[in-house]
Amino acid sequence: MSVPEEKTSPRAVWWLLATVLVVELMDLLDSTIVNVAGPSLERSLGTSPVGLQWVIGGYALTLGAGLVLGGRLGDRYGRRPMFLFGLVAFTLASLLCAIAPSAGLLITFRLVQGVAGAMMLPQGLGILRDNLAPRDLTKALAVFGPVLGLGGVLGPVLGGALVDWDLFGLGWRLVFLVNVPVGLVALVLARRLVPRGTGTPGLRVDIAGAVLVAAASALLVLPLNEGQAAGWPLWTWLSLTVAALGYVAFALWQRRIARFGRAPLVTPALFGKPAFTVGLAAVALFFGGMIGTQLVLTFFLQIGQGFTAGEAGLGNLPVALGTAVGGGISGGLLAAKLGRTVLQTGAVVQLAGVAWLWISLSGTGEFTIWRIVPGGVVAGIGAGIVIAAVFNTVLGAVADDEVGSASGVLTAVQAIGGSVGVAVFSTVFFADIAHPAEGFRDALVVQTVVIGLFLLISPLFPRRARPEETEAVVVAQAGAR
Repeated sequence: MSVPEEKTSPRAVWWLLATVLVVELMDLLDSTIVNVAGPSLERSLGTSPVGLQWVIGGYALTLGAGLVLGGRLGDRYGRRPMFLFGLVAFTLASLLCAIAPSAGLLITFRLVQGVAGAMMLPQGLGILRDNLAPRDLTKALAVFGPVLGLGGVLGPVLGGALVDWDLFGLGWRLVFLVNVPVGLVALVLARRLVPRGTGTPGLRVDIAGAVLVAAASALLVLPLNEGQAAGWPLWTWLSLTVAALGYVAFALWQRRIARFGRAPLVTPALFGKPAFTVGLAAVALFFGGMIGTQLVLTFFLQIGQGFTAGEAGLGNLPVALGTAVGGGISGGLLAAKLGRTVLQTGAVVQLAGVAWLWISLSGTGEFTIWRIVPGGVVAGIGAGIVIAAVFNTVLGAVADDEVGSASGVLTAVQAIGGSVGVAVFSTVFFADIAHPAEGFRDALVVQTVVIGLFLLISPLFPRRARPEETEAVVVAQAGAR
């Protein structure tokens, strides 16, 4: 752990929190802000559906694959240096994305941007924990989670507004260019406000483990993105198989280096807890389905109904508002008392909303946004109920000294699951691109299967969530993604 020189003074607490929030929001917005830029990218760079999947999902892929390594590098070299390094790299990568002359280079820069985000994101909570007194930390975390959650809601709306604004004819490039001035301001603030720490110079970072995770994640997403267009040749199935073996090899490697007294990226004992490993699968299923469905909703509105980017962004608001309502109900009233039951309840409500959406799209009359508002709100409420409780409930399976490592793994799985969701749901939608409404309905069928699998394994979740004293940290981490 990075050791600060002294606790931050009360006067500087809120400035430090604001600085961290600006940086983490910038990272979070880039996970969703590109969702509405698809048609603009297609017109500008001739991006194919597969290329679009890589632009959107590639960022989440490298972000998730690098998160655990980023946290460990912060332990080794200090939170402040890694935070500043990640911020500079992220801002530069955003500029490169904005000026990319081709789809191939844009995808490359997006992958780099995800790596930079993975170096930057884990340091935020660590900086707050290391430098704030317990009372100030509690107050800061009470703000941290909700603000980041709001950022996730505003991503498509902001992205749509920027694309429609089309300042100087920049179009989709504004989505990335906006990060540059924000990043420069955040860099100035961070250099002044983030205290220095010593890090742990003797800590050996498990680079081999990080490579294993990155390779397995790439081999998982690659065939899911490319398989449909290529006709699902043999290499796609071999890639999926090797990806599964890669994750198993990672778990075995973590146990091996722990036996030799070295510091693993992930506490090996976690992989021996069935409730936690099932929870990882549940997190991947849930966030993959939710993120994939929201993306396909945006595709349907723009490609199928001719909505502008701004209108499509606003079209996501019913789901987003429902998510906020569901999160408030779950976090404030249900999660602490009901444990895994609240996850099952949320999934059932979400399933009802998905069914309502599917039925509402079967009409033959003229489409209006109001046709999907009720189902979107209900699906959002169900999703919000799950989001507010899933991390804390899954962490009920681990010991107190394993919470930090387990939270990092859950956050990484959440990001990788989102990348897989982008690949799977986009593939389903574009398979019937001549009939966008039917493509959206097909994606909703896939989401129904995903929610069904979530419910099927839910009896294996821990019965109760983590105690209240860890809840604020967990909610903040869940809100960050």
